[in-house]
Amino acid sequence: MVDVDRVVNSSVLEDDFDEEPVENSNVSLGGFELVGHGEVTNENCGRFSGYYYGCLRTELHNKVTLDGVNCAGKIYAKPYFHSCDKPTCPRCYLFGWVVREARAIETRLKKASKHFGLVEHVIVTFPPKFWHLSVEQLREKAREVLKRRHVVGGSLIFHGFRYNMRKCWYLSPHFHCLGFILGGYGKCRKCPKAHTQECKGCGGFVDRQYRAYETDGCIVKVKGKRISIFWTAYYQLNHATVKMNTTRFHVATWFGNVSYHKMKVTAELRKSVCPICQHDLVKMRYNGKALDVWMLLYTGGFLASLKEDADWVLLEKEVVWEQVVSSGSYEYRRDGDY
Repeated sequence: MVDVDRVVNSSVLEDDFDEEPVENSNVSLGGFELVGHGEVTNENCGRFSGYYYGCLRTELHNKVTLDGVNCAGKIYAKPYFHSCDKPTCPRCYLFGWVVREARAIETRLKKASKHFGLVEHVIVTFPPKFWHLSVEQLREKAREVLKRRHVVGGSLIFHGFRYNMRKCWYLSPHFHCLGFILGGYGKCRKCPKAHTQECKGCGGFVDRQYRAYETDGCIVKVKGKRISIFWTAYYQLNHATVKMNTTRFHVATWFGNVSYHKMKVTAELRKSVCPICQHDLVKMRYNGKALDVWMLLYTGGFLASLKEDADWVLLEKEVVWEQVVSSGSYEYRRDGDY
């Protein structure tokens, strides 16, 4: 099942979207294809799973969010959907596979940052002379290029296309790396001489890029300081590239000091709380008419008050939402006075 709470209840951080918004249209070229344009895995993909977790404490929701959403008298509900978690599935990739991969990248990099410093967004661009190589060979080449510039480890996300000013896709294999630079990039980021002739010889990252470019011809660029690792990874994954006619293809891989055989990370169980009152979420059951759950994706998870005469309420005074309490091997309902 897909936990879309991280997607629908977080503000978009513009600084983590380094490129212009792209149109994820169906494009395939050179054996590559954008994610989300394969075949639907099964009929359950993207369907609502049937249960909600949420918060019924409407008396504590008398607040207005930073986005201007008035939560007064409203409950909070978090929807779950069935997902095959495949990057090719057009129904599941965006709120299933992308969210899962972005969260995994964030978890691993946050732990690694305690040892290697600030996470940087690095882009590796290959010259046309390398475009005939396979994805595996390009990935190996990217690791060599980054190592030559003292990038000690991170995650590599494969992009086979670029999006130009004419809103057209064209073939241009490259990698987006979220990783760590030996000595950091802060010196070059603050230096007024960076990317000038006077920069050569200082020993910083930009200087290493100039010298390494003369050897391999690859352009390696570091983007701005990250505000959110999750949203950076999410944006890069949602228009990443997969290899066509392949049963198993890894869009994001790890290398260097953050690779699986060098660093072990145990995933911690995240505690789900209400974003308004910070109370633990409870299991709920909906007793009203059929609900268009996609509405939740546009309302941030907030539904009408139990007393509001909304079109999905059977009767105005009927309890539409109720908490489901587990006891032993069975469940029973608790109609709270919320």
